Amino acid sequence: MAKRKQGVEDAADDAGSDSDVSLVDVDFDFCSPNPDIDYHALKKLLVQLFQRDAESFHLEALTDLILSQPGIGTTVKTDGEEGDPYAVLTAISEREKRDHPAIKALTEYWVQKSSALPAMQQELQRLLDDTSSHVGLVLCERLINMPVQVIPHMYRMLAEELKAAVEGGQPYNFTHLLIPSRTYHLSEEEERALGARPARKTKTKKVKTPAQQAQVAMTRPADGVYTFHPEDDVIREAATHTLDYPFSKEEPRDKESFGLDTRGRLMLVPAERFVEMVRKMGETYC
Repeated sequence: MAKRKQGVEDAADDAGSDSDVSLVDVDFDFCSPNPDIDYHALKKLLVQLFQRDAESFHLEALTDLILSQPGIGTTVKTDGEEGDPYAVLTAISEREKRDHPAIKALTEYWVQKSSALPAMQQELQRLLDDTSSHVGLVLCERLINMPVQVIPHMYRMLAEELKAAVEGGQPYNFTHLLIPSRTYHLSEEEERALGARPARKTKTKKVKTPAQQAQVAMTRPADGVYTFHPEDDVIREAATHTLDYPFSKEEPRDKESFGLDTRGRLMLVPAERFVEMVRKMGETYC
């Protein structure tokens, strides 16, 4: 079911390497997840989110679970309700679905990964064991060329949906939100190589790769880790714990490795900070 349309000005490179940016007004349709249409596209987005570790998480069952929650979650499309989704945001109750194979696999995986950050591991295990706590797993992913401006609208809709669900007696009264994301790592040598590339002569601002955007926007982090998703900066401010971790099935890297060194991120946000987080996300990116 279509929720609303939102016009967002998007930018895309023309075919030529030295061409100017084309600015395009795109109407995005915000829709409820549709089990008759969205299955394959949503599964691909989950594979993108979890990268090489995705095969461990029963993604077929996880996709079915996302599509089985009426009134919770949003997809973004450009060809109307019958088109494929280019982005998804939803929330799942860990407490209600803890015996689901995908949810069980994910929580066990994150508890194990958080051993690198003992304070987070202890807190996460406490929340999962404490019957008075209620963890909501928030899954958000989009195609790489989707503008960040769609994300605050999706989060605003999710906040409204969760409020309505709780008022309707449904089990979405979360005490904490667990939000996974994706990052990449650049070594100092890789950053120097990126910085040494000659700038293209253009009349207008060029669309940059995520790595190039990070270089322009900020100085190098101490750990060399950058996010694919700009909204992570707002989420991290609201989070009590943030964990950056390597994927388990990633191939060892050396100087001959091709592509970005992708990694995972996990952020734990108290539910009482969620509304303010969504408000700030809207102020920052809309």
